[in-house]
Amino acid sequence: VTLDVQAACRDTTVTQELLKEGFHRDLLVKVELGEDAGGCAVAAQMRLPPGIYVDPYELATLQQHNLTKAVLFPDVIDLEAPEYMARDLLLLLFLQQDVRCPRCFRATVPVHARYHRPAEGTEEALVVLESPEVLLCCCHSHLSAECWEPAEVDTPCSSDTTSPCQWHSIKHKPAYEESVLRVPVGLREHSSLVCALTLLTTGLCSGLILAAACKYGHF
Repeated sequence: VTLDVQAACRDTTVTQELLKEGFHRDLLVKVELGEDAGGCAVAAQMRLPPGIYVDPYELATLQQHNLTKAVLFPDVIDLEAPEYMARDLLLLLFLQQDVRCPRCFRATVPVHARYHRPAEGTEEALVVLESPEVLLCCCHSHLSAECWEPAEVDTPCSSDTTSPCQWHSIKHKPAYEESVLRVPVGLREHSSLVCALTLLTTGLCSGLILAAACKYGHF
C-alpha cells in the first residue's frame, strides 16, 4: 500500500535562493507541484530563525503595490534587536503561478540579517533557512487524500476574502537543499582594540565640540 501511495504522489520539489549580497537580501522560493493545482492557492510556510527577519512595514508597502503577498507572525517585531535578543518568525508566502509551467509557482520576499555577537576565530556567523512547508488551499477543487493532509493554518486563501478555507500540506518530504546566509561578525580578540579606539574617538569628538562651543558660543 505504501508503494502505491508513493507512486500516486509525485514528488513536490522546493528550492529557495538568497539573492543579492550583504545584510539586505531577497529570498526566492520556487515550488513545482507533483499534481495539478488549478484553482488552488499555493503558499510556502517557513520559519525564520532569529538571525534573519522580514520587515513588516516594508512588507505592507510591497503588498499595497501588489508586488508580493504574505502573512507574518507576529506582525509586530523589533527591527533593531540583535540576533541573540530576537525570536523565530513564521512567514506564510503566497506563490504566483509560472505562466510557462502549470505546476510551477514562485515568489520573492525581502529579508534582512540581524547583527550577531562577536565570534572567536571566525569572521562570519551562519544562518540556516530550513525548507518551507508547501501548502495548498482549494475551496473549489479536490486534492488527492493520499498525498495531502489538513494543516493548522488560520489564514484565508487570499487577501481578497476573509472566508475560512482549509489549508493542506503535502505528506511527503520535498526535495530541497537548505539555504545558508553568511553574516559578517566581529572578532572577540579585537574587543580591546575596538573599545580603545571607540573611547579615543568619542573623547576627541567631544573635545572638538566643546572647543567649538567655547569659541563660538554666547554664554
